[in-house]
Formats: sequence, structure tokens, C-alpha cells
Amino acid sequence: MKREEMIGRILREKGLTLACAESITGGLISDRITDIPGSSKYFKGSIVCYSVQAKIDLLSIPEPLIRERGVICPEVAARMAEGVRERMGSDIGLSTTGLAGPEGSEGKPVGTVFVGLSASNSTLVKALSLKGERRAIKEAACEAALDLLLSFLEERL
Repeated sequence: MKREEMIGRILREKGLTLACAESITGGLISDRITDIPGSSKYFKGSIVCYSVQAKIDLLSIPEPLIRERGVICPEVAARMAEGVRERMGSDIGLSTTGLAGPEGSEGKPVGTVFVGLSASNSTLVKALSLKGERRAIKEAACEAALDLLLSFLEERL
């Protein structure tokens, strides 16, 4: 059984819903989730918030936080997951932010990625340092997000 199918099965069994806020992954997570037939029963949708302004406008990320820490930090990943969960009315919010390259930014190297997960009882952030070309980093970030979600569903709920 594919990881996305396992995620879907657990969400259906527990009656939970999911929404995503994707920056570095640009919709890859949502694509993978919606490849599973019947995913509309548990997947509320996704916001691809690639620009700084989209993060502020669509997910209510505070501008002072972005000015102080940049958009590639654990706090923004957490706020993105919380923001999409609240905006979409889902039980779980999953987010990604990071640098796919080809150049670093905000004093961080290419491959710096943060994956966030928000549920009613907790918010988690996983920091990653990925290697490879742009596409490989995006795909690895997607895999890491799905891994975090599955382990949360299996271990914490």
C-alpha cells in the first residue's frame, strides 16, 4: 500500500480532514494526496503560497516575524500549518517552506527545508538539510512531509 493510501485510510477511519500550505513543494503534496480515489472525503484543499505576500495575505503570517526571521524558518512553517488548518477548517494542517536553489537566500544554504504540521493538540516542525538539484529537493521535501504526516497519524492519534 502506498504511503498516500495509508494516510487516506487513517484519515477516513478517524474521520479527520487535511489541508496543505505549500511553498517549496509548489503543490506536489496535494498532487500526491489527490492521486488517491476518494481523497475528497478527507482532503479539504491546498494553498500554494510561494510568495512572501501570499503567506501574509492567505495564511496570516505576521510581517514582523518574516522581517525578523525570513520565510525559511521553523516559526513560519508552524504558522503556515496552523494558518491553513484554520482557514480551511481542517483537523490537520501540513506545510512546507524552504530553498530549492539554485542559490541560497536569507543566509541559508540550498536544501534548507522546514515541514510543519498542526493539529488541535500540537504543532510540530521538522528541519531538513536536503541535497541535489532543484527538482530533487522539492520531491524530497514532499516525501518528508508525507512521512511526517503518516508518522503523526500512526503514533500520536
